[in-house]
Amino acid sequence: MALVIDLKPGEKILIGDAVITNDSQRTRLHIAGDAPILREKDVMKEEEADTPCKRTYFLIQCMYMARDPKVYHQKYFELVKEIQHAAPTTSFMFLIINEKIIEGNYYKAMKEAKELLKLEEELIGNATGQTAAAK
Repeated sequence: MALVIDLKPGEKILIGDAVITNDSQRTRLHIAGDAPILREKDVMKEEEADTPCKRTYFLIQCMYMARDPKVYHQKYFELVKEIQHAAPTTSFMFLIINEKIIEGNYYKAMKEAKELLKLEEELIGNATGQTAAAK
């Protein structure tokens, strides 16, 4: 069964090592195969990974797109230990994410990591006295 992706005008998508930019009209793509695929909205640039949990998301993204994802495992798991030590409430979320990584299911790990980013934003907001609504 092919993956169907609707692209807005000008939207980008990564398929394997290729970046594809849609032209000026909506486009529907039917993609068959097992190449890593990321929509532009799910891509985090390295310079955007400016918090511990954003760095974990970025590393998972790198694993997903890499030919040899295990290159990123050590750095990722070291960072996870640091985060869990500083914020033990993240442990359950990392349990789920780590399970997906160990299974080699990096895309699902990225989806779970998005929830982690929400928690981090909430924790930072609580620590600084701000809430997401006040921003």
